[in-house]
Amino acid sequence: MLIKDIQKFEDNRYKARAYMSYILIRNLPDRLPNIHLESIREALDKIAHDVSAFDALYILDNSGTQIENAITLEKKYEQGAGKDRSSKAYFYRAVKLRRCILSDPYPSVLNNELCVTASMPIYDDKENLLFVVCIDIKLRDILKLIQASNFEFGFLQFSRLIYFCFASVLFVITCFLFQKGFLSLFHYHSVDIQKIFESTIAITLALAIFDLAKTIIEEEVLGRSRKEKTGIQKTMVRFLGSIIIALAIEALMLVFKLAVGDLSQMVYVIYLICGVTLLLVGLSMYIFAVKYKNNNVLETD
Repeated sequence: MLIKDIQKFEDNRYKARAYMSYILIRNLPDRLPNIHLESIREALDKIAHDVSAFDALYILDNSGTQIENAITLEKKYEQGAGKDRSSKAYFYRAVKLRRCILSDPYPSVLNNELCVTASMPIYDDKENLLFVVCIDIKLRDILKLIQASNFEFGFLQFSRLIYFCFASVLFVITCFLFQKGFLSLFHYHSVDIQKIFESTIAITLALAIFDLAKTIIEEEVLGRSRKEKTGIQKTMVRFLGSIIIALAIEALMLVFKLAVGDLSQMVYVIYLICGVTLLLVGLSMYIFAVKYKNNNVLETD
């Protein structure tokens, strides 16, 4: 369940950050003259009423030290005054980026449950850092705050069901192709090159369709590979590669068949070989473009 919640949080991270940014920016004074600690306390009281599912609200000074005990819903968690939090990501990232940020999930020191921290730096009118305001929320609570509407949730479940049905049909086709390719090897007593090629083509297509069905299940039904930047690209390469192999085997089989038959039909074999060559060129260009794009993304990061 924790892994699923973390994956769901990563999928909705921008929505969660947008919500928390709205709450903090709407209530906290920023880049104004005469910003005092008392005005920050009043703003935190308003936030505590707007967001009832928080773990703790606290204020850090410009060096990352907690100014006073945290505001919490339980008295036993009102602690932390004077604690140095300058090494925490929610402090130095907020200061570095100069905007509201949302941390990665981590175990809370209060109750040892997974939580996230939204933090916002407060500047005066001369761009001097005064405070960093932080709010801790349990991971499951932030997911409830950003959960989809009933219609959106129902449509998502309906889409998953449709994808599962299509993937199931593809898997059935895979089983039929594999059965045909495997069992045909034992239906003749003498060695028949054409039968071997036909079996190879059937098994190759079964592998390609199975890989496609597996990708649909993983990405659209289970949602496991959405964060993998190259997941769909690898699937496309494997699928097209299997199709090219099957077509190349078909062309080779036709060459052997026509070599002892009507050579006037060899022109169609040439067309097929040219088509396979064009597919290879296109696949090579696709792989090069994907690799070039990924390298640019890595350099940018």
